[in-house]
Amino acid sequence: MGLSRALREYLNYLSVERNASPNTVAAYGRDLSRYLSALGERGITSPDDVTRQAIEEHIATLAGAGLAPASVERAAAAIKGFHRFMVADEVCESFPTADLPLPAKPERLPDVLSVGQAEALLDQPFPKTAAGQRDRAILEVLYGCGLRVSELCGLDMRDVRLGEEVVRVFGKGSKERVVPLVGSAARTMGDYLGRWRPGLVGRVPCQAVFLNQRGGRISRQSVHAIVERAGRVVGIRGLHPHTLRHSFATHLLEGGADLRAVQELLGHADISTTQLYTHVDRTHVRGVYLAAHPRAHVRE
Repeated sequence: MGLSRALREYLNYLSVERNASPNTVAAYGRDLSRYLSALGERGITSPDDVTRQAIEEHIATLAGAGLAPASVERAAAAIKGFHRFMVADEVCESFPTADLPLPAKPERLPDVLSVGQAEALLDQPFPKTAAGQRDRAILEVLYGCGLRVSELCGLDMRDVRLGEEVVRVFGKGSKERVVPLVGSAARTMGDYLGRWRPGLVGRVPCQAVFLNQRGGRISRQSVHAIVERAGRVVGIRGLHPHTLRHSFATHLLEGGADLRAVQELLGHADISTTQLYTHVDRTHVRGVYLAAHPRAHVRE
């Protein structure tokens, strides 16, 4: 079996057997297609002909081309997984990535809004139109529930339970979790669903919570544009939906929430991912210490 056919089978394996999200499969497909092209330029088309040197040089080329460290790390992980699959599936005998280390990824603290910025963003006047009130509900839910963009776009009407004050979310790998929907997020969502969403429904009914102007499910690209535009109105340039998720987590921790609870709300499989927010919270913790400890201001 050649590398191209092995790649098709690997991507199918990720989708069907590993239940990887379509976005993950697409990203791995791009990374590995670029990898196979690089191998092809070396005349390598058979899995058993791939060498450790060829792999290391390809990864070095990616880093030298200016790709973000996270993108290089993901490409290396995709290559390792691909070769592991080929060995397990007996496509080949050689295992050139057996002990290949992933490139070091420098820790990058997530961007977060201050509480004041979040309030300004959400309290700005939105147009009293179906689209305007949809946009307001999108921002409230992103910040109030800490959803990923893909999770927000994937919400169906049956997932929102206003009476129970919860929303059912399907995260990475279709893993289900239930997130509280309370306060201004619940009030705004209820208003949108009851008064404004019917104005967006098209001739063919769609079960998506958030609809575009044609009555179909809103896209991730549209949500990105909505968030960026709303941020610009209140002087926040380049606002990204994920910043609202980061702010959700950081503000919960600043308010005294337990790290395990935040992990569950975010849908993180590993608490080490959630612990990144404890670094963001250091300034707040220092302020609390200075304000509360009786000897914090004692001088010699």
